[in-house]
Amino acid sequence: MHYLPATLLAFLSILSQVFGGKVLVFPLDASHWVNMMVLIEELHTRGHNVTVLRASNSWYIKEKSPFYNSITVYNSGGIEKELFDAFTKHILVIRREKLSFWTHLSLMHRNQLVLMGKIFENKDLMASLQTAKYDLVLTDPAFGGGVFLAHRLGLPLVLNVRWTMHGEAHYEIAPSPLSYVPVPGVELTDKMTFGERVQNVMAYMFSVYHKTRFVSSHYHSFYIWLMRNDFTFEFPRPTMPNIVYMGGFQCKPARPLPDDLDEFVQSSGDHGLIVMSLGTLFSQLPQDITEEIAAAFARLPQKIIWRHTGPRPVNIGDNTLLVDWLPQNDLLGHPQTKMLITHGGTNGIQEAIYHGVPILGLPIIFDQPDNLSRMKVRGLHIVVIVALDLHFL
Repeated sequence: MHYLPATLLAFLSILSQVFGGKVLVFPLDASHWVNMMVLIEELHTRGHNVTVLRASNSWYIKEKSPFYNSITVYNSGGIEKELFDAFTKHILVIRREKLSFWTHLSLMHRNQLVLMGKIFENKDLMASLQTAKYDLVLTDPAFGGGVFLAHRLGLPLVLNVRWTMHGEAHYEIAPSPLSYVPVPGVELTDKMTFGERVQNVMAYMFSVYHKTRFVSSHYHSFYIWLMRNDFTFEFPRPTMPNIVYMGGFQCKPARPLPDDLDEFVQSSGDHGLIVMSLGTLFSQLPQDITEEIAAAFARLPQKIIWRHTGPRPVNIGDNTLLVDWLPQNDLLGHPQTKMLITHGGTNGIQEAIYHGVPILGLPIIFDQPDNLSRMKVRGLHIVVIVALDLHFL
């Protein structure tokens, strides 16, 4: 019997005692396939149904086996023997010229993503994988394709791991203090001098840079980025075809207001309504600032709806309605609304733009000053108040 770690044997034993599971395997070729095959044979022995997804040009991974069924994708996305031969042929040169190593590794990751693209674009294949009702995906995460596939199918993910696409697996899931955990390849031990610790840190930074440049960059093109902003909000900048701008997607036509709010809004007459909301985090301001705002509101001819959760100001005017919560989108879409006083959160600004309501900005923290300054540059006649003495922050 093949040797397996005790915990994995226990896991497989539990599965076999319950039912024969259906396992979809997305393996890695070459030497990584050797240890994956050990797991596949053990799964088969214990009564599980195993299906291996392989590229047509796979090197070690055979199409026919007594231990698994196979699905072959006709594509050049596997680790081709010729590519790996080129990699090993120049190994002595690579030890002197690190860039060659990273160039070859980059090409391997790119080929793997070509394979994933073919799988995801094949509607019949994806439909068959969905209807097969697999229980989990077993993959080697030295390349990222199997992780993508598991997420796409909504299946639990089991990793047969020594290396991930970013390096030694422990660095992904556990603290790895560089003071005594040597970076693989640096040939240090857990007993390092100060100079060796500096070397270890520099090696780690070097590896992170190269993995970002030569490995992760390929996977970035495989994502779809839903950007919650819009070019009405952005300055000119380079972008990518896999970015979908959806700024303002939460904005909708206004719905009728609740009766109590609608009565108050309609009573605003020709002067109209001002809506004030400083978002979830700042619905309660220091009392002295609250009193000053209330006094200013009391002098205005407009009606005010103010989202405020703190103590009621003693000088609140008859024209001001304090509420714990307000339907902001619906209020902004009401024809009586003349202005939004906001902290400058993205949602509020986008809703004001959608409904064509002027903004008076009171930026406080995070992205709020930048958001409001971008709107001011657009020439939207926004008044921005930049000095709030919020000493409680």
